[in-house]
Amino acid sequence: MLTVLLAIIYIAFISLGLPDAILGSAWPIIHQDLNVPVSYAGLATMIVAGGTIISSFFSSKLIKRFGTGKITTFSVFLTAAGLLGIYSAPSFIWICLLGIPLGLGAGAVDTALNNFVAIYYEAKHMNWLHCFWGIGATSGPYIMSLYLLKENGWRMGYATIGIIQAVLVVCLFISLPLWKKFENENNEEEKNSSTDVSVSTLLKLPGAKPALISFLCYCAVELTTGLWASSFLVVNNGLSAELAAKWVSLYYLGITVGRFLAGFIAVKLSNKQMIRMGQIICVIGALCLIMPLSNNLQLVGLILIGLGCAPIYPAMLHETPNRFGKELSQGIMGIQMATAYVGSTLVPPLFGMISKFSGFGILPYFLIILIIVMLISSEMVSKVCKNS
Repeated sequence: MLTVLLAIIYIAFISLGLPDAILGSAWPIIHQDLNVPVSYAGLATMIVAGGTIISSFFSSKLIKRFGTGKITTFSVFLTAAGLLGIYSAPSFIWICLLGIPLGLGAGAVDTALNNFVAIYYEAKHMNWLHCFWGIGATSGPYIMSLYLLKENGWRMGYATIGIIQAVLVVCLFISLPLWKKFENENNEEEKNSSTDVSVSTLLKLPGAKPALISFLCYCAVELTTGLWASSFLVVNNGLSAELAAKWVSLYYLGITVGRFLAGFIAVKLSNKQMIRMGQIICVIGALCLIMPLSNNLQLVGLILIGLGCAPIYPAMLHETPNRFGKELSQGIMGIQMATAYVGSTLVPPLFGMISKFSGFGILPYFLIILIIVMLISSEMVSKVCKNS
């Protein structure tokens, strides 16, 4: 049964990655069609991020009440409805409104599946699942690009990805008896260990606060690098915009390939070792961006940051039940995911504001500070949580 559920979760992770990058790839056309300023993209993404943070924060109570299968199915339904709704959106305000179900769906399903995998599957699967998410996130913009040159192409792109999500909803709905059977078989164990704990109580757990800091810093590093590395290379190193964009794509390729390889390495190393190894590689990559030896070294630095990022997030997620116990992992997981989304939402724009005064040259130093804070926080969790 676990094998069948795992196959469904793998498919779900590919599908969940599909919508994540399509707004950015289609926005140059969308803002013209809807006659709104290009800067409005930030508002739309903030609404989606806000919904994601809220649903992650409250996901524990919902999952405990309805179960992982039902929450996952309903969350993907919300995502599909939002995508298909954007297909016929008459104005920008509708894109903002439809961003609410997109965000709510994404946060709940992300938290539900990550905690389920952390409890019931080996660390290698957590790495490979996030690798599959990367495949989806890479495929989404590609699917959108196939339609953009056509009339109302961005609408067809959203419709296509929405239909893919709708098919996943049907698959998840059909699999609900399997989820229910599994949950019933494990219900007694979960009842004996599960406790309904408030957020304030969870935050007082030993290691909880540094764990949240490490999640915030990780997502801040990943998203800040992805958003601003191209500008850094163009402004600071004189690369062409086209070449800089290609180099940043290799950064994302490093994350995806790194997670595939990390699945094999995780068989030999513990989660704690995987986290530490990734953070050290990230520091080396950021140092390469500082050294003014050659542009090729900058490319090596970007790829190293991507490879370093690869095992950190899956390993931290998979380590959650070990750190805080299975009975509290769902509650902690929701808060961790919400904090991670806060980091990915707020820190990249913060760096953009700072760069207006300091220039893009401080990007590697900014990243190093975040990585070091993440490293220190992770080590603090490991010392406090005996099982980590």
